[in-house]
Amino acid sequence: MASTCAKHPCIILFNKTFFLLAIVTAIQGCKGNKLTYDSNCDEGIAFKKVKFNELVSHIKTYDQQYIEVSGTYMESKEQSALYNDSLFTDHSNKHALWINFSQDCPLYLKGTHTGLFEPTNGEFVLVNNKKLKIRGKIDLHNTGHLGQYCAAIDRISFVEFK
Repeated sequence: MASTCAKHPCIILFNKTFFLLAIVTAIQGCKGNKLTYDSNCDEGIAFKKVKFNELVSHIKTYDQQYIEVSGTYMESKEQSALYNDSLFTDHSNKHALWINFSQDCPLYLKGTHTGLFEPTNGEFVLVNNKKLKIRGKIDLHNTGHLGQYCAAIDRISFVEFK
């Protein structure tokens, strides 16, 4: 004798509700809490969104231009650089960008006066090895510590990460 439980309207409604709840929860979990820090030092500037590979491959054409790019930020002693986060690319310093944070463009957490490099609740925001979206000005003549990088991003006025 076949079971008729699966055909009951309450069971079907429960399954649909559970499925929709699971989808909503998954979407909210994917969004995560992004931290956005910005500065008003370059307000009114139009930033050109560019893919990391495009930027590094044609770096000379972007010199002195304001860009927005994403990558993985790495910091350590004498290192402040953005690397391509693709698995299928060269990750050497010559294919990375020196990140030149400056006091000229102080970055504050959106809606607060908390700076990116200020402790919050006694702790600093950890940005090392995080995927960043960053806006700034390309400087081909600044190649970072010991001239190891293809160019620098100066006048950083926006940083976003999870």
